[in-house]
Amino acid sequence: MSTALKKYQRLEATGLWRASAEAQRREVIVSIGNATLVITDMQDRPLTHWSLPALVRANPGAWPALYHPDGDEAETLEFAEDEAEMVAAIEKLRVAIDKRRPRPGRLRWLMMGTSLASVLAVGVFWLPGALVDHAVSVLPGAKRAEIGQALLAQVEHVGGQRCDATGALPALDRLATRLNAVAPEDLKIAVIPDGLPEAVMLPGQTLLLNSRLLEDYEDPDVAAGYILAEALRAEETDPLHVLLSDNGLLASLTLMATGDLDDDTLRSHAGTLLTRKPLPVNSEALLQAFRIAEVKSSPYGYALDVSGETSLPLIEADPYPAEAPRPVLSDSDWLRLQAICEG
Repeated sequence: MSTALKKYQRLEATGLWRASAEAQRREVIVSIGNATLVITDMQDRPLTHWSLPALVRANPGAWPALYHPDGDEAETLEFAEDEAEMVAAIEKLRVAIDKRRPRPGRLRWLMMGTSLASVLAVGVFWLPGALVDHAVSVLPGAKRAEIGQALLAQVEHVGGQRCDATGALPALDRLATRLNAVAPEDLKIAVIPDGLPEAVMLPGQTLLLNSRLLEDYEDPDVAAGYILAEALRAEETDPLHVLLSDNGLLASLTLMATGDLDDDTLRSHAGTLLTRKPLPVNSEALLQAFRIAEVKSSPYGYALDVSGETSLPLIEADPYPAEAPRPVLSDSDWLRLQAICEG
């Protein structure tokens, strides 16, 4: 069989191919591949592959020679009489294949089963991830920000309204700007009453900050540490990718089709965000972030673990063990932020 295939693999012919009963016939180039008929358009772009073992001739001995895949008579391939050499080659290969069949029908069912398993594997394992990747890659920044704000509204329904004492909001903006050597330049921080993880990045560069990071500590270094750590997590794993992955294939399809996500999807993800433990961040990368942002790392290390046992690298390798080159915020701005939930 392999000898016969090699003999005909350079053979090409022109035919008329019809993809379905409703489709028009189109002129194509047909060549013999590895146990397949390879059908390409006139610009040599692949259209389809037909399995030789599953090939049926609908009109033996008649012209034009008419073929179709076994079980699908709507898709056809037609050869005129001047392509008799290709037809003869196909018939010889079909005879050779028939002789090698252990039992009639076994190879056909095996190939159909393999094809079905491949399709199912693609659908189950590859397609969801590929759709998420594609949706994340093509969504513009403005739409990401819109989804982030819609998700923030759902978080507020579940975890309470954001704190927005008027005098503190400019200080919150200055905190975001102070850290933009590492955090996104267009970072927007929203302070949520205690009840969610310390810091969570939403799509569109909106970061949720737990109010206790402002109320329970004497200086802003701890809050700054949580913001830097969450910025690194968002670089590693896109928050939009997390949202779509958590909500299945339908969420990605909906976003690609309409440009929006429904409230049920956002509400479900909001609940997930409030209970999910943050992923660990590489200590060396985090220390580098503190160094670049000119922020002490030891206050954050002690906030993670008051004993310091599990966060020792952040404490011992603090890039600024004595004092950082500049404060995270002025004392007046920090006092305003500590009262942001009192307005």
